[in-house]
Amino acid sequence: MKFATLRNGRPDGQLVVVSSDLQRYVSAGRIAPTLQAALDDWAALLPALSALGANLDAGAIAGQPFDAALAMAPLPRAFQWIDGAGYMGHLERVRSLQGSIDAELQSTRPLLYQGGSDQLSGANDPMIVPEDGLALDFEAEVAVILGPVPMRPTVAEAAAAIRLVTICNDVSLRRLVADDLKNGFGFFHAKPATAFAPIVITADALDGAWRGNRLHLPVRISVNDTLYGQPNAGVDVHFDFPALIVEAARTRSLAAGTIIGSGTIANHHDESLPIKRDGIGFACIAEARTAEKIKFGRARTPFLKPGDVVRIGAMNSDGQSVFGDINQTVMLLKR
Repeated sequence: MKFATLRNGRPDGQLVVVSSDLQRYVSAGRIAPTLQAALDDWAALLPALSALGANLDAGAIAGQPFDAALAMAPLPRAFQWIDGAGYMGHLERVRSLQGSIDAELQSTRPLLYQGGSDQLSGANDPMIVPEDGLALDFEAEVAVILGPVPMRPTVAEAAAAIRLVTICNDVSLRRLVADDLKNGFGFFHAKPATAFAPIVITADALDGAWRGNRLHLPVRISVNDTLYGQPNAGVDVHFDFPALIVEAARTRSLAAGTIIGSGTIANHHDESLPIKRDGIGFACIAEARTAEKIKFGRARTPFLKPGDVVRIGAMNSDGQSVFGDINQTVMLLKR
């Protein structure tokens, strides 16, 4: 099953079922008006939603052309957005950044932070920064949307709670990271709104790309049409999603509609930018700059500036963007 949330003038948008080829959609309003409503009664509503999708794919329903530009974040405002650190390679590369310390590197229990989820960005919404010079960075990640999770779940319970899979851009303001960490309460000002791909997909509809609770697809990232990275999200995973969910629910239960992020995707390599056509590269600029400091003695890749366009997509073997692309332009706040 593939879902999206389209703009309809309301904060939570309109839930639609999208065809397997991402070309058409049909409203799911008679079954569930929003994605959160579907998640709240998932077991009861999924058969009807599945039948709707099957009829759309079979041509029994004509549907309407799907335009990703009209999509909001799948959950435009979520009960909870928790980002983890599933790839130790990312932490190892950025630990030299100001404000990051070795004590934060944990290999036995994953790091987590709770991000803002009251206004999550759609795939084509701009990255708006309040001022220039804040070292704006993208972070390409996999994300899952959960059903209810009890406190202290087993690994099996955590895995069974995964309802939907997608990708996201966990935007960072690197110049504010040090201040946030020094305050002792974790990230706050350094983390503006996270953006999500237009499509969310049930694991069984990922055609074998979802194995071992990991997304085995390369995630391609470009800035102004220059390739920055295409790491495989299923490679070099230290903490998979059940491990992140178990840690997140260690002292609390999680409501249906909670979103968990994988952390910045990172594969082990010794490349630097620019990368070759078949290179691995980086899922954030901070990692690329760290590699440059080691190789050249200084960072050469600039952080994002107004007018830059960032594109992120998880690609299948046919070169198709599985969840639709995140395609964001950097803009300064206008008041």
